[in-house]
Amino acid sequence: MTSSPNRAGAVLSLGRIYCDMVFRGLDDMPQLGRELFARDFAITPGGGALITAAHVAALGRPSALLARFGTDLLSTAMAGQIDALGLDLQFLDRDELAGPQLTVVMVNNNDRAFLSRRAGHARPASFEAAIAWPQAAHLHIAEYATLHEMTDAIAAAKRHGLTVSLDPSWDDDLIRDPAFFERAAGVDIFLPNAEEAQALTGETDPAAAMSILARHFPLVALKLGGDGAMVSAGGETLRRPSPRVDVIDTTGAGDAFNAGFLHTWLNGAGAGTALAAAIEAGTSSVQASGGTGSLRAAS
Repeated sequence: MTSSPNRAGAVLSLGRIYCDMVFRGLDDMPQLGRELFARDFAITPGGGALITAAHVAALGRPSALLARFGTDLLSTAMAGQIDALGLDLQFLDRDELAGPQLTVVMVNNNDRAFLSRRAGHARPASFEAAIAWPQAAHLHIAEYATLHEMTDAIAAAKRHGLTVSLDPSWDDDLIRDPAFFERAAGVDIFLPNAEEAQALTGETDPAAAMSILARHFPLVALKLGGDGAMVSAGGETLRRPSPRVDVIDTTGAGDAFNAGFLHTWLNGAGAGTALAAAIEAGTSSVQASGGTGSLRAAS
């Protein structure tokens, strides 16, 4: 049974912070032994937790980033950009072993490739204080890799009356974890993309994949990229298209989608209304470079 949303509460966004180095304007993808040159480049704070948190804050909802953050030169160089996002940073756990974490993003037309490095463990020292924060209403877990490390995160959030969402966020080593659904038990809102849904269910057809996922989660919002998205709640499934726009960079669009959905759902709206808001947020995101680029362009 899905908990009743808290209309005014804050979202805690749990996950890792990365330095996104985004190379665009490639004529091809890199090959071993060959060098390519990009026509455009941007360096921005990234990671699903930060991007979703930033978009939630931009929508006007209190948004706290719950993450470890390095003290190395690369991490500290991003501090100013993070400060400018309007996030509540009281639960940011600064630790010298938490960085550098970075992702190299290579964009060729609508195709992307990623190369990332994780540092240390995922659990912030501030986790218990964060979920006990009186203003917190919802915990968003931005990647299954974090839940895989913090197997108590969902149960702990529920004990404090928080609703919980999970974006699996593709991970080659974990996306087919046989214990995935067991570890994700208790999640109120599941937010995969089509590739993740296929890996989890074995179904290539989104409707068939959705049918399986709906057995495990009370509310599923399935991202289909340029083909829009689907939502399943209360035994009903709805699909909406996405508008056609000039795509600059799809990095972080799924995380922006998550923010639009969560903010609207927490406001008490139905699944269909939340889906429309999510598609709008994701569509806005792809029209700028980097996961928070659309927020900088709007400011």
